[in-house]
Amino acid sequence: MSKNFSVWVIADLHLSFGVANKEMDVFGEEWKGWTEKIANNWMANISTEDLILIPGDISWAMHLEDALPDLEWLDSLPGTKVIIRGNHDYWWSSRTKIEKALPPSVHIIQNDAFQWKNVSIAGARLWDTPEFNFGDYIIVKESERSKELTEYEGNLENTEKIFQRELGRLELSLKEVNVDADHRIAMTHYPPIGADLEESRVSSLLEKYNIDICVFGHLHSLKPGSLPFGEKNGVTYHLTSCDYLNFMPLKII
Repeated sequence: MSKNFSVWVIADLHLSFGVANKEMDVFGEEWKGWTEKIANNWMANISTEDLILIPGDISWAMHLEDALPDLEWLDSLPGTKVIIRGNHDYWWSSRTKIEKALPPSVHIIQNDAFQWKNVSIAGARLWDTPEFNFGDYIIVKESERSKELTEYEGNLENTEKIFQRELGRLELSLKEVNVDADHRIAMTHYPPIGADLEESRVSSLLEKYNIDICVFGHLHSLKPGSLPFGEKNGVTYHLTSCDYLNFMPLKII
């Protein structure tokens, strides 16, 4: 089937146009001028006919009104954008409030699927799981300011309970995927599978619903080339954290 569009992905934008003192370069020199890098790469490669998936951590804002400048910045860039919630998207309130506030080119997935041309997209945030760990792949970069920026992580005592809830939300979304779509994509914020591509609870669910591609983010400060991910049982896994991609959106279709 011929097409005149592409599908791109970039996660963890961590925008802060509506809040102060949230500069990302406390996490490393590579983050200096990160929004300009993203915008320049975006404008040079993405057209108005394209679809851009953003798997969470869109804005540092704590409240929806403070996230609006970030959403409007996204709207100013070419293409149709689809977003899911990340662990730092505290501004993400009720679906009704968000949809009323969204600019025209930005759409959310929340317990449903997004249908676009011959592409069908599901998504959910997920959460930490003891099934796999990425500590060996991460270069620790910690400063007092970076600690402040991540101090809202919260209590992880209920990790499994939260994960199970997120797994249920993902399945609700996957059930809405169009089985006849040419491309069936899942977005998660947390990784759905380990570096060894061994079966996980999420990977089993993705295979059950015949997903072709799963894109995700959340992981930062990774050792170069350490996590290529790849294909397992018909699903191709792409890590798309913006610093891992050197702030260049990844073309997946």
